[in-house]
Amino acid sequence: MAMSGPPSGRRGRARAPMADINVTPLVDVMLVLLIIFMVTAPLLVTGVPVNLPETRAKGLDQDAKPTVVSIDRDGGLFIDDAQVSDAELPGRLSEIVAANAGKPDAPQIFLRADTALDYGRVMRVMGELNRAGLNKVALVSTGSDSDGSE
Repeated sequence: MAMSGPPSGRRGRARAPMADINVTPLVDVMLVLLIIFMVTAPLLVTGVPVNLPETRAKGLDQDAKPTVVSIDRDGGLFIDDAQVSDAELPGRLSEIVAANAGKPDAPQIFLRADTALDYGRVMRVMGELNRAGLNKVALVSTGSDSDGSE
């Protein structure tokens, strides 16, 4: 039995096995995953689910990251995604004031409240903010697509 060499021209050319990895499917899958993460990442920003009211007001321009106070549908109170009780609220607000004591500007507070809440509940939280000396309070809402004409 003789060793066979490369295929001769008479019998046709047999293809040699390819030893390289085909990376095209890998790149396709990675691009699809990248697009999925780019689309879903902005949806993960809000930590406390709150149904905000709509308004036609413009957004605020700001430099520093504000402290977010949220009140959910059940009346639960949150400061930057950490739940606090009504009894703990004055102490936590005084901590915020103490942390910003040396700064020239008062700390910015964003108040997010669910539309189904009682107006009195929101006013009690705003009263605690005022009593703590936090007077730079912005009420957060969602933008309305309507222009008021129907």
